[in-house]
Amino acid sequence: QVQLVESGGGLVQPGGSLRLSCAASGSIGSYVMGWYRQAPGKERELVATITGVGSTYLGNSVKGRFTISRNNAENTVYLQMNSLKPEDTAVYYCNAFTVAGSRLASWGQGTQVTVSS
Repeated sequence: QVQLVESGGGLVQPGGSLRLSCAASGSIGSYVMGWYRQAPGKERELVATITGVGSTYLGNSVKGRFTISRNNAENTVYLQMNSLKPEDTAVYYCNAFTVAGSRLASWGQGTQVTVSS
């Protein structure tokens, strides 16, 4: 089972930027990688996905502000977050999926992103 570790969160002012990283314990080249987030009192929601060949999906709430990318040689996925808003405050998680949609890893601890002045 692949293990994933998220990092890069922190406290940032509205309009600021952060870059999250998701490091995998093994090869992720053939997997769809996804970033999710969960705000207090809310369900976990999908933020972005990227396929093994680099096709991306971004949720409507982050489109135009966030970018997902991956480095298969380093088994790492990134989420570049620009123009952050208070409503982006959440714990951010990553995970890996087969093309059939099966989740490959347990949910980790995530990384906290807080957008506040």
